[in-house]
Amino acid sequence: MTRFAFTIEFDGTPYMGWQRQGHGPSVQQAIEEAIGRVTGEEAVLHAAGRTDAGVHALAMRAHVELAKEIEPFRLMEAVNAQLRPQPIAILACQVVPDNWHARFSCIGREYVYRIANRRAPLALEANRTWKVPQPLDADAMHEAAQRLVGLHDFTTFRSAHCQSDSPIKTLDRLDVRREGEHVLIEAAARSFLHHQVRSMVGCLAFVGMGRWSAEDLQAALDAKDRAALALNSPPEGLYFVRAIYP
Repeated sequence: MTRFAFTIEFDGTPYMGWQRQGHGPSVQQAIEEAIGRVTGEEAVLHAAGRTDAGVHALAMRAHVELAKEIEPFRLMEAVNAQLRPQPIAILACQVVPDNWHARFSCIGREYVYRIANRRAPLALEANRTWKVPQPLDADAMHEAAQRLVGLHDFTTFRSAHCQSDSPIKTLDRLDVRREGEHVLIEAAARSFLHHQVRSMVGCLAFVGMGRWSAEDLQAALDAKDRAALALNSPPEGLYFVRAIYP
C-alpha cells in the first residue's frame, strides 16, 4: 500500500461540506469516487479539516492509501480528469510516509474570511463572498479581534452541534484588514471549534458597523453562552487556506 497526500482546491457551493453525507453530495465523496474510477479501489480520504456546506478551500490537505502502483503526477492528472466538470481540483500529489496523517500530523490550520463591503450586488463573487452593505471600520474590527487571541473558552462561538471534547482552544492569530472594498479576516490556530471562525466574524462585523464595541465582544466571550453571540456569518465567505505540518 502507498500513502498519497493531496493538496485540494474546491468551490464548496454545490456540496453539503467536505464530509460524506447521507442527504447530499460532498467533496470527500466526489474525490473518493473519482479515485475509485481511476484505481478500481474503494478509496477512503482523510482530510486536515472538515468544512461546512458552502465553505471553500484554497489548499485542503488529505491522504489516501492505494494498492495500485501509480506515479503521483499520473494519479493527480487522472483524478482531475474524472472530477471534471465539478469545481474540485487536485493541485499537488505526493507519496508520504505511512505514519503521516492529514489530520493528526497537522499542527496548524489557517482560514480567511472575505467580506465585500459594498451596496451593489455581487456579480463575480456571488457565493464566494459575504456582502455587507453597511460601512465597516476594519481598524476597529482588528483592535477588537485581539480580545479573542490566546487561550479561551470559546463556548459562545461554538455550534450546538460541535463534537469537540472541549470548548477551550488557543487562537494564535486573528487579523482584520481592508483591501479596497473587501475586508479580510485571517484566523490561525492548531484547531477550531465547529462554526468558530464564522461566529467570530459575525461578531466582528457588529463591531465594524458600530453596533458593538470591543468591550461587547469581550463580554460575549466571557459569557460562555451561545445566546450571547451577535451573528453567525454565512458560509460563502469562508476559505480553508492551508494546513501546517512539522
